[in-house]
Amino acid sequence: MQTTSQLHSIFYYSNRRSYLKPNGWIKTKSLNFSQLGFSRHCQMYKFTSPVQQTKLFVMPNMDDGHPSVPMSILEEDTNTNHVPSSGGEKFLSKWSPPRYLWRGLSALVLAGQVIIRSLMGKIHWRNTLQQLERVGPRSVGVCLLTSAFVGMAFTIQFVREFTRLGLNRSIGGVLALAFSRELSPVVTSIVVAGRIGSAFAAELGTMQVSEQIDTLRVLGADPVDYLVIPRVIASCLALPFLTLMCFTVGMASSGLLADSVYGISINIILDSAQRALNSWDIISAMIKSGVFGAIISIVSCAWGVTTMGGAKGVGETTTSAVVISLVGIFIADFALSYCFFQGAGDSLKNCV
Repeated sequence: MQTTSQLHSIFYYSNRRSYLKPNGWIKTKSLNFSQLGFSRHCQMYKFTSPVQQTKLFVMPNMDDGHPSVPMSILEEDTNTNHVPSSGGEKFLSKWSPPRYLWRGLSALVLAGQVIIRSLMGKIHWRNTLQQLERVGPRSVGVCLLTSAFVGMAFTIQFVREFTRLGLNRSIGGVLALAFSRELSPVVTSIVVAGRIGSAFAAELGTMQVSEQIDTLRVLGADPVDYLVIPRVIASCLALPFLTLMCFTVGMASSGLLADSVYGISINIILDSAQRALNSWDIISAMIKSGVFGAIISIVSCAWGVTTMGGAKGVGETTTSAVVISLVGIFIADFALSYCFFQGAGDSLKNCV
């Protein structure tokens, strides 16, 4: 009587042929991974190996008690339950969006969540106050020092040129307009992006790779409410006040340098600045600073929560977050300046 079985040698395994030994036989039974057994001298050995099922035609048993060598292979089993996927599905399964693309989309999604949940009142006030102290008072020193030296550097450039033209009374107005409209918001935002934005990205990146953010979700706390919204609110509130302080220090340093080095009275500088400035210049500077603060915090937090790759990933995330924040600041500065100062042009008439 003929029987059909699946036989493979323990010493040689192939999809097409099976060589049988008289002292050892295996029998396979699985779809993908089979548990193969081998019996010799009353000892059992088991291991796992991927096999492809094959139907063998086996002759009847002989007198020695062992099955004879298989004569031929009838056919190989083919998996007919799974229909091969189309070319489009294979292409989409292998394609993944670039990292900068899905990080940018995550920043937009995070910004929307921050706005919606802030309007719903999902604000952790204790964390907000802690982040506000960190962004504001702890950043005052470096911001004021930077603005003072930037103001003195611009004073050196303007005073010499305007003195040769006989426009000493216009120096204060030009410096005031430059500081209020551009220098103070941009310089303050750059300093905050380097100091605070990098810290935000590094903290959230470390929490992401160490699975602390997942722990917050398990405990029932929303990471957006607990981590992101306090940082965004603190940045948007602290930067306008830092900008005003930097504007004041920059004008003071410019007036002192012009008075002590170039002999132009500080009263002339301040009077010219007062006649050139209007309320909209100060308001526009504060609006710009608030927008820059939102860009810094959202980009840094979005880059932090999408960190991968351990310590190396945290370092790359921090660098990338600062660079993208600076690019966003310059783009937003151009757009806001184009919108705010379309009708400007008469501010220096009173100073000449």
